[in-house]
Amino acid sequence: MEKPGLYIVPTPIGNLKDITLRALETLQSVDLIACEDTRHSLKLLNHYGIRKPLMACEKFSEAGAGERIAALIDEGKRVALISDAGMPAVSDPGARLVARLVSAGLHVEALPGACAFVTALAAAGMDGPLRFIGFFPRKAGEAAAEIGRIAVSPETTIFYESPRRIATTVARLANALPQRRACLAREISKLHEEYLRGTLEELAAHLEGDEQLGEWVGLIEATSEVRCMSQAELEIRARELLAGGASRKEALAELVRETGLGRNRIYKLLMELD
Repeated sequence: MEKPGLYIVPTPIGNLKDITLRALETLQSVDLIACEDTRHSLKLLNHYGIRKPLMACEKFSEAGAGERIAALIDEGKRVALISDAGMPAVSDPGARLVARLVSAGLHVEALPGACAFVTALAAAGMDGPLRFIGFFPRKAGEAAAEIGRIAVSPETTIFYESPRRIATTVARLANALPQRRACLAREISKLHEEYLRGTLEELAAHLEGDEQLGEWVGLIEATSEVRCMSQAELEIRARELLAGGASRKEALAELVRETGLGRNRIYKLLMELD
């Protein structure tokens, strides 16, 4: 018998067979299932004959749901958290709920399982360190700042994107980094699963003019160079990071990572900005 607490249960990202035995056992044994969308989750639960009380726990109700779930766990109940697809709390609702319960000293346990970006990474053939940024920024200024980070990043960058925006996002990336190699994956584990590989310029041309379907995962290869910046370029990049919402501490860490320069030099520059 599992102890009272929250159990984070990953669900299939397409193929209903991609669920673990442990996930099914957990969903059968808990007292309540918190769902991103109860109507969507019922398809999976009905498929496996799981009939449990459900409650909504989506982006805008997460705070209120957290209070109720904390109270239930205090009463000795076991609650499962599921999202529409994949791992809850990873570019899906759940992170604030988990933080609320952890801060209260309540038991939180995550089960391993389906995750779109991990699956895409395994098939992309890109080695080394990585950074996952969730959904690619929508606002032009934030997107430009992110592309600036990707340009100098020594890690593979992974992002999610919607079918409506994938062509625009890849075109922006290709404009700045035409020869950078990348991989795009869509409809992972579904009937029309597809992987596109090539330079960003090639991928942008492939997507141009066609209606794109399905959710996408993008992977962009790390740069092979550490960028050398002049003092003026450092100041421009620092202001760009700060304008994008980074704190001075965050800007310091990012500039050290991008340039390989010493923390003291970057710190001095940040303190001298007006």
